Amino acid sequence: MEMSQREHRIYNPAVECISRDELHQLQSERLVATVKREYENVPMYRARMDAAGVKPEDIRGVDDLKYLPFMEKTDLRDYYPFDLLASPKSEIVRIQGSSGTTGKPIVSGYTRNDIEIWSEMMARTLTAAGATKDDVVQVTYGLGLFTGGFGAYQGADKIGAMVIPMSSGNTNRQIMMMKDLGTTLLCCTPSYATYLGETIREMGIDPNKDLKLKAGCFGAEPWTEEMRKRIEELLGIDACDIYGLTEISGPGVAFECLEKHGMHINEDHVIAEIINPATGEQLPYGKPGELVFTTITKTGMPMLRYRTHDICTLTDEKCECGRTLARMGRITGRTDDMLVIRGVNVFPSQIESVLVRADGVAPHYMLIVDRVNSSDTLEVQVEMTEDMFGDTVSHIENIRKYITDQIKSVVGIASKVTLVAPKSIPRSEGKAKRVIDNRNLH
Repeated sequence: MEMSQREHRIYNPAVECISRDELHQLQSERLVATVKREYENVPMYRARMDAAGVKPEDIRGVDDLKYLPFMEKTDLRDYYPFDLLASPKSEIVRIQGSSGTTGKPIVSGYTRNDIEIWSEMMARTLTAAGATKDDVVQVTYGLGLFTGGFGAYQGADKIGAMVIPMSSGNTNRQIMMMKDLGTTLLCCTPSYATYLGETIREMGIDPNKDLKLKAGCFGAEPWTEEMRKRIEELLGIDACDIYGLTEISGPGVAFECLEKHGMHINEDHVIAEIINPATGEQLPYGKPGELVFTTITKTGMPMLRYRTHDICTLTDEKCECGRTLARMGRITGRTDDMLVIRGVNVFPSQIESVLVRADGVAPHYMLIVDRVNSSDTLEVQVEMTEDMFGDTVSHIENIRKYITDQIKSVVGIASKVTLVAPKSIPRSEGKAKRVIDNRNLH
């Protein structure tokens, strides 16, 4: 019997619905093996463990994870390109990484085993969004060094779906292929999904009548519940959040099901912790803090206690979908992307949460931070909608004042809000650039 798109599909129930006790035992066995592999094959981490007075035999299971030293993104730059490999170069079949706009890029080596595991994690991700072998998956993440495009492609291929590997760019062609080939599931950044939806509407296309889209898997940048609602209204779909890092395995580390109450972590392959970012102390489930991941099946370049700098919470409560895997909440900010303005911690996501609730403005904005007379300033540029652009000056001013007041209430500091013309803020087909900080120019 054909299932409706809102009935929950599970790719690998034996693991995704495993008991917490069985999972703990599986994680412990895999962690012990990974620590031994890392200690024996990666001189940097061996030296770090020795300095901390920790030997592989001291790690007997998940409960001993807290004794291991952390790893950071700077480690991948400092030991670039191959000094963190735990497998011989002859066994590395793929290199993925960041684009590296400044200095050396972040690269990670994948063995055949790593690619297979990553593909299954993405197969679980797409299945949770309702995808089957009968679906048409359009991938508009870039197909290159960035993991997004290959991850989505591999997952769709794993479940046997038809894949359209469009990569990024050429919005009109994206929409043409979406319409002509009957795309049912879209994979891209949430900001580009919004742009696609707006363009589709402007072209006079009714997604509910002219397209076959039913769901989308969106990630690679933080987004809010309000932005989810906007995407779902524009495209007439279920918008599911996904999470991943090149250093861990790319997209598919965690994924939402159609319940949309947090992202299920593929805990048979990674262990998640929440720590106090200032002290490194482990925090209990439900407490917000910095997300830390340990890979327990990756063989090419394992990561032990890798600090993501993403802020969120974890829960191990069973989901209505039937999965028992722990869930991570939506990313609320980053410890390294946090702006400190006049002594106040400001996250771009806080500003976005205000803008997406305001009438008459589009979800496209830019934060410009500067310093005038030794004092920090914050300007928030946000686009007006076409309707509001032609409205009365007094109405526009009322909207501007409302946004100004709301930002001060949420963030705690005053800002200058500038309403700009529709489509005047640059669009991105990759990760959206939201912040320009000019303070280092003074």
